[in-house]
Amino acid sequence: MSAINELYQQLILEHNKSPRNFKTMDDADKKAEGFNPLCGDHYTIFLKIKDNRIADIGFQGAGCAISKASASMMTAAIKGATVEEVEALFQKFHAVVTGKMTSDTDVEDLGSLGALAGVAEFPARIKCASLAWHAMHSVLHEMNDSTKTVVTSDTMT
Repeated sequence: MSAINELYQQLILEHNKSPRNFKTMDDADKKAEGFNPLCGDHYTIFLKIKDNRIADIGFQGAGCAISKASASMMTAAIKGATVEEVEALFQKFHAVVTGKMTSDTDVEDLGSLGALAGVAEFPARIKCASLAWHAMHSVLHEMNDSTKTVVTSDTMT
């Protein structure tokens, strides 16, 4: 195993063991659920948006190491970002984990999120890595509506 792959594995394991922003938020503006019935991953994403920025974000739930690490890494990456920056990051992350963008530069542009690029080689794991992202993305696009969104594996592309 290469040194970079070993580092990436350690990063994923660390985020799984000690997830960032693993909390509920009673004052959240938006809330979305993501559920993958194929493997049982289930997360609720909480967002607080102020002045077009992610003022706070949290998540709760359970799932495999990849889904929990991805949710943790996502919350750390987008906290404080503008909605436009989050949209651009979502598009790039999705393209990398689905194998549509594969250059080293594309992966490097993601920073620590690049640790999840390897899931593109395992189609069953793509949904694990992208579940929290799809839940966050769907509720973010309901900016004028505080409804709860449910994202399941069959609605993710």
